[in-house]
Amino acid sequence: MKIILFIGHHKVGSTSLQDYLARNAVPLAQAGILYPATDFEGLSLMAATAASRSPLDGPLPINAREPHNALAFRMLAEHRGGKVPSYHKNLPGRGQMMNAIHQQVRFFAPHTMILAAEVFANFNAAAPELIQSLIQQLLRFFPSAEFTVMATLRRIDEYLASWHGQRLKFGHAIEPLRTDGVEAYIKGIHFDYRLMVEGWLQALPKAQVILRDYAAVRKAGGSVVDFITQNRLDIPKGLAPERHENDSLHRGVYEIMRQGIIGLPRNQANALRSEIRDLTPRLRLPASNQIELFGSHNRQQLVDRFAPINRYLGEIAGRSAFFEDLEQAREVLSIPEEEVSGQALKQIRSLLNKRGDEAANALLDDLSTQKH
Repeated sequence: MKIILFIGHHKVGSTSLQDYLARNAVPLAQAGILYPATDFEGLSLMAATAASRSPLDGPLPINAREPHNALAFRMLAEHRGGKVPSYHKNLPGRGQMMNAIHQQVRFFAPHTMILAAEVFANFNAAAPELIQSLIQQLLRFFPSAEFTVMATLRRIDEYLASWHGQRLKFGHAIEPLRTDGVEAYIKGIHFDYRLMVEGWLQALPKAQVILRDYAAVRKAGGSVVDFITQNRLDIPKGLAPERHENDSLHRGVYEIMRQGIIGLPRNQANALRSEIRDLTPRLRLPASNQIELFGSHNRQQLVDRFAPINRYLGEIAGRSAFFEDLEQAREVLSIPEEEVSGQALKQIRSLLNKRGDEAANALLDDLSTQKH
């Protein structure tokens, strides 16, 4: 049996890939490709889908859509003595989750199993020995399996810009990337891609390794098409199509959200973020990818510090550098973040006034009195 380990990264279409695999888990399993559930909710959903013989419609429960993120979070929590994030509710223990996978392999007898979790990217940074623990559990259940380790990586400036927005969606209090915001990422897997992948490759020295540049993934048609193509999967016809999940924030509203998070009480900041996300499609703003978040100095530092990591990744991929366009990350984009956030704020106020939303406008008034 072949086991494909998709270990991330974040913000590279991983949620859309997981949704596609979960939504089509039953016909894929019937074709010999197992995307295993890890809890009762996921198993029940698979059973209901098999009984109805029709594609699933509407949003999927997160435990069913992202079962291996749930497993990864459970493993991290048990190792650290912490907790699984609150959005993964009612999970069984790690042993039960692994047993659920083992039993599905036993009864489905697949030729290929896919374990896909961007949270796997966090393992080596948390504790190198945890990588060995996870892999050894898989090897113990499947001693004759052939492994593939796959990761999709995004050029560092584009990745940090997107991940920074994701953290704002989570409500994290963070500094702007144009000031000290970059420093928070330098020592972790959100900057050090070597830290992300090296432990996995050491744990599975005989594995096939597929590292993909996100720019190439997009040109190939997106995360689902690229995953199928790179792994040479024979997919049955008639599957539910890919759905785009976890859309990114527009960079024009980053600063408004950021100031709301640090300047307002949590419940008010949450309400303001919800309002802004609701109104963003109606704002007349320049293209998000044309807005400069870093500034010239931070861009030069970013590329200089990432260059050794780029060479390491290139060695794995069999070329001198993984991101051949890394030098382009030094180029400052045409529109400053502060300029666009000012435009966005005016438009948001106008839309709130038209809706008669005095409460949301009051939050903006409160925010404007703060100094950040």
